[in-house]
Amino acid sequence: MTPQLILIAGPYRSGTDGDPDKIARNLQALERAALSVYQRGHVPVIGEWLALPLAREAGSTTPGDAISEAFLYPVAHRLLRCCDAVWRIAGASKGADEDVRVATELGLPVYRALEELPA
Repeated sequence: MTPQLILIAGPYRSGTDGDPDKIARNLQALERAALSVYQRGHVPVIGEWLALPLAREAGSTTPGDAISEAFLYPVAHRLLRCCDAVWRIAGASKGADEDVRVATELGLPVYRALEELPA
């Protein structure tokens, strides 16, 4: 099996009302999923891993401010062009749904359960 670069798509800010603790829990869920992808022999990536430091360096001070908005979704969409697949984890998220839409347009597989990933 050839390892795939797999974007984990799921809630980050969705359902948090801006609460930093809830946002942190969402990121932790994304990172738990990333560990599972790694353990199956693939390379996981989460868009926020790239977008958040870029937004911070550009002057973002709060999740959802105008600067962070200029990075979060655009970074994920650029990143998708480098990925082999997407794993859409559970949870309501317009951003993750948009990642799935873009991935589908690019012809990438979209996995909905860990067991669907090649092992």
